[in-house]
Amino acid sequence: MIDNLQLGFEAAAQPENLIFVLLGVTLGTVIGVLPGLGSSSGIAVLLPLTLTMEPLPALIMLAGVYYGCEYGGTICSVLLGVPGEGASIVTVLEGHKMARRGRAGQALAIAAVGSFVAGTLSVIALSIAAPLFSEFAINFGAPETFALMILGLVTVGGLVGGSRAKGYSMAALGAVLAMVGTDPVSGAPRFTLGLSELHFGIDLIAIVIGMVALSEIITQGARRAREPIRSRYRDLMLKREDLRKSRGAIARGGVLGFLLGVLPGAGPTLSTFFSYALEKRLAGKDSEFGRGDIRGVAGPESANNAAVNGAMVPTLSLGIPGSGTTTILLGAFIAFGLQPGPLLLDNQPELVWGLIASFYIGNVVLLILNLPLAPVFASLLRIPYTYIYPVVVVIAVTAAFAIDADMTHVWIAFGAGILGFFMIRYDYPVAPAVLGLILGPLLETHLRRSIAMGRGSPDIFLERPIALSLFAVAALMVLVPLALRFARSRR
Repeated sequence: MIDNLQLGFEAAAQPENLIFVLLGVTLGTVIGVLPGLGSSSGIAVLLPLTLTMEPLPALIMLAGVYYGCEYGGTICSVLLGVPGEGASIVTVLEGHKMARRGRAGQALAIAAVGSFVAGTLSVIALSIAAPLFSEFAINFGAPETFALMILGLVTVGGLVGGSRAKGYSMAALGAVLAMVGTDPVSGAPRFTLGLSELHFGIDLIAIVIGMVALSEIITQGARRAREPIRSRYRDLMLKREDLRKSRGAIARGGVLGFLLGVLPGAGPTLSTFFSYALEKRLAGKDSEFGRGDIRGVAGPESANNAAVNGAMVPTLSLGIPGSGTTTILLGAFIAFGLQPGPLLLDNQPELVWGLIASFYIGNVVLLILNLPLAPVFASLLRIPYTYIYPVVVVIAVTAAFAIDADMTHVWIAFGAGILGFFMIRYDYPVAPAVLGLILGPLLETHLRRSIAMGRGSPDIFLERPIALSLFAVAALMVLVPLALRFARSRR
């Protein structure tokens, strides 16, 4: 492994490749800041431009766009409360509240530090343990993935918000909304209310923009306008106490993100929700969750970056995409005449290990670029909110329209914004609904595959030890709190 890494660093450290690392992470950060684009769209747009390049510098740049986008989405989520893509949604919950309390600089800085630490450690894990994790991941089929997603919905629904019943109902609502559109097997429209515009389903980005961003603006518009931040530049910088509180969350988020990122189909989004739920459960008496807790930014952001690197394990060693974005990257490999899998590691060691070594370099570049700029970004919030909110609305509406150049998505965003306003007003959590919407299509797909594997019988879930264990954990998370509550009421 050491010899391979040495070979990789010799390739990645070539001046041309260093330039493409810098270009990739910079473009990724810019793309991530723009709501509605995200890493998948960014790589898809840039891929045709790289086909005339050599494979290694092209893949280094595209991979840089991937993890650069994750931090760019953080900037938009913290400052504007508008998530760039699914993996940035959780950051809005605490990061934007920190910004509203004058702590945007600390939120952005801890995201940069957490991403660097977790990203570096996960790249080391990628270098050392790729064969081991790949062997485990290849046994993680449709039943196991379905059970993992059910556990994710149960975990987030039970821990986010003031009531478990409200959390679970919102997760179910999101999953139901995800079913609007055309049945993937029969081709018949379902839950479309006779509207042809809904035959292709409800777009995730439109719902997220409305339910997360526009709902917040409507809520704040119904209240007295807030004063802009009047803090000094040095007050926006990360403090030692922030690092002390966040180090455990960074470590846990890094481990959790990498482990979930390795599993095909899990991706960064699920890992961020798991990390947020874990940090909220572990928070002690000093918890500020719901009001802007720095651990609610450090953990998910660390999990996000670690999951990006973890998703490269099945992509490189098995040829199985670990996330939606790595599916696009897999297409880039094939476009260059390369077939990811075990033979690629043997036949193209310089390319594979050069790409892995570029992850180390890219994480350092991201830290150098973004850590000093965190207070600068945060200082934008000194602008009065009466000027900021119209800009956010314009950005949100433009992002919704740009999905397919269709006004339908704009109306969906406004409808979701009104729904989100009432959810906030009556204390129904938004996060489980968004997660249900994200996982809904995947839940249906993996359920159908599992039933097909069992030849029409659901007994397949009882015959798979990993899936059965995950279902057992999910059931315990629902039943144990109910049992404890019943016992307390009896006393």
